[in-house]
Amino acid sequence: MSEAFYNYLLELLGENQVLKNEPMSKHTTFKTGGNASVFVKIETKEQLVKLLRYLQIVERDYFILGNGSNLLVSDKGYDGVIIQIGSLMSDAYVKGDRIYAKAGASLAMVARLAAGAGLTGMEFASGIPGTIGGAVRMNAGAYDSDMSQVVESVSVIDLQGEEMTLDNATMEFGYRRSAIVKTNHIVTEVVLKLTPGDEKEILAKMDDLNQRRRDKQPLEFPSAGSTFKRPEGHFAGKLIMDAGLKGYQIGGAAVSEKHCGFIINKGNATSTDVYRLIQYVKERVKEAYNVSLEPEVILLGEFPKD
Repeated sequence: MSEAFYNYLLELLGENQVLKNEPMSKHTTFKTGGNASVFVKIETKEQLVKLLRYLQIVERDYFILGNGSNLLVSDKGYDGVIIQIGSLMSDAYVKGDRIYAKAGASLAMVARLAAGAGLTGMEFASGIPGTIGGAVRMNAGAYDSDMSQVVESVSVIDLQGEEMTLDNATMEFGYRRSAIVKTNHIVTEVVLKLTPGDEKEILAKMDDLNQRRRDKQPLEFPSAGSTFKRPEGHFAGKLIMDAGLKGYQIGGAAVSEKHCGFIINKGNATSTDVYRLIQYVKERVKEAYNVSLEPEVILLGEFPKD
């Protein structure tokens, strides 16, 4: 990274918003990963537009980061710019039966906001550790519900820094995907259309779902949630368990004994450990059942070829 590049980012964003060689283990729920060459914190949409336009001009790689809840960063780090859209763009408010949420708003916060306003539809998201922006991009879901059922519109910025608004149909939601995955547009704000309900009933449902999550998922260990997408006609966790991989460990990474759909960091895992375990699980399940598991986890940086 040249000094000129770094100095321009300081001028554009401010000293407190630009970090050099930032450990990504501090910013992912796996708690692994090497350093990002440059890590910037975005406070406003205007800053984001200016930064994207500049990065296009200088042809610099970048990655948009929310809560880091679905991300595995290489131990070698990332030789590009990490753009964090998190707590600094996290406003959300209620207007009628709609919630207007910035991309960095946490799903848990928005779910609580909806409940307090007597609006139902977001209960499923109250225990998912991610942001609205990331949840919309991947159509996050749980307990037979997902974002496609509540999203009315999504404001995005394209790679040239141009803004546009996409309605629900244009988003092309599918299982753990949306049109944004293909276009790499960046979510800045989401409008959720919910249904009026009883606050006590909504809170009771949230409590029930979160208790079920605590009972069945290894929340006491760092992970990225469900490691694999659900293969058609199967459940990833059951395939992994039936393949005899419950508790199987490579380095500090292990298949959870509580829920085999989770790969967890038992305290000293590297990203390479996690990656090798993902590959091993895929190979074993393919050999045993001829089912190809597809990771939900996004890989960033360079990983072993073998």
